Amino acid sequence: MILTSDHLQNLKIPLSRKLLKISDMKKVMIVMVLMMSVLALNAQTPKTTATHAKAVKTTIKVADLQKNITDNIAKDYAGYTIKSATSVTANNVVTYHVLVEKGTAKETLVYDKDGMFVKKLTPNMAEHHSTKKK
Repeated sequence: MILTSDHLQNLKIPLSRKLLKISDMKKVMIVMVLMMSVLALNAQTPKTTATHAKAVKTTIKVADLQKNITDNIAKDYAGYTIKSATSVTANNVVTYHVLVEKGTAKETLVYDKDGMFVKKLTPNMAEHHSTKKK
């Protein structure tokens, strides 16, 4: 049996109301699909909150350097002279940047808070971390 508008009117459900309900359902489904796609895209976006706190640099006397640092320089950089030292605190991590020199060769060495060698800065990085004021 096929339902016609007469049958629907006999059931006391107007055809226009039935169509309205179907169109409302379509709208609800479209909204649901949009919401789900936004949630799916948001879930795939990596959340990175990097805080780049400004480093606090403090010039320290060469004589005040830890013995571990001066011993390492004497052993691994024989003939080099310590020209300057800086304590750098960034993100609650303390490091020491030590500028050593031998003739025209200059190196900036980085040590951790315990005086253990971390790395040697490249010339570009050493210029950036320099304590010289322009």
